[in-house]
Amino acid sequence: MIYKSRKIAFAFIFPAVFFVLVFLYIPFFLNIFNSFFEIKGLAAKPGEFLGLSNYITLFKDPLIKTALYNSLLMMVLTIVFQVGIALILAILVDAIKKGANFFRTVFFFPIIISATAIGLMFNLFYAFNGGMLNQILGAFGLDPVLWLSKETALTMIIIPVVWQYIGFYFVILLTGLNNIPTDVYESAAIDGATGFKRVFYITLPLLSNVIKVCVILSITGSLKVFDLPWIIAPNGAPNGITHFTGTYMYYATFREGNVDYGSTIALMIVVLGIVFSQIVNKFLKQKEY
Repeated sequence: MIYKSRKIAFAFIFPAVFFVLVFLYIPFFLNIFNSFFEIKGLAAKPGEFLGLSNYITLFKDPLIKTALYNSLLMMVLTIVFQVGIALILAILVDAIKKGANFFRTVFFFPIIISATAIGLMFNLFYAFNGGMLNQILGAFGLDPVLWLSKETALTMIIIPVVWQYIGFYFVILLTGLNNIPTDVYESAAIDGATGFKRVFYITLPLLSNVIKVCVILSITGSLKVFDLPWIIAPNGAPNGITHFTGTYMYYATFREGNVDYGSTIALMIVVLGIVFSQIVNKFLKQKEY
């Protein structure tokens, strides 16, 4: 043991436990409590007991159905493109000897940029008058496009969200690749496992646990994504069709002042995150090599 006295260890552990209790667990259980009472406005006292009224509304609300559909679509696309592209980039960068640090910096760079800044940047890309995309179309003699229209808005929001976090998963996967012993590859090369065979029979099986972590993170991130969609299309514009579960929770709580219903949506997000994470854990069981 590092410390002979448990009191010293407890002194170091207590601040972290205190902050987790105060800023995570207590608000979580208060959120459950608030979902059963009428609360009009932030910091307002619980009013009339509503029972399961908010949960019944949740199943009937057309906007929550739209938000759930968009979040599930985002979930699939983030797993396929965020984790998928990050995996390909990590394997390629791990295979090169010179310039690897340059690519690590380039791919990770979008993560350190504020989501607000990225959202404003893409708003400049999508602007109907003078936007970069319409300027490119104009250079080819084509008519400008309303990129945030009803038909294309959701796609235009998903693109920057997927792009921003590729570097995040890239770093995680590259770290996992760096932890694979080189002698495993050397032994595989002697047996004739090179190129794609090396990737499919050595790299992917040894990296499966790291991939599982990335998939779980992408799932939970898709359910609570908020900042970029809200900057690009606030209030679920146009007409609420670009709402995600995270943005709709904010909209219900802070724009409509329906705190109790917002608490219900927040609880739904937590439950869905747990359910999907357990499904991933079941199908991608922990492996020891």
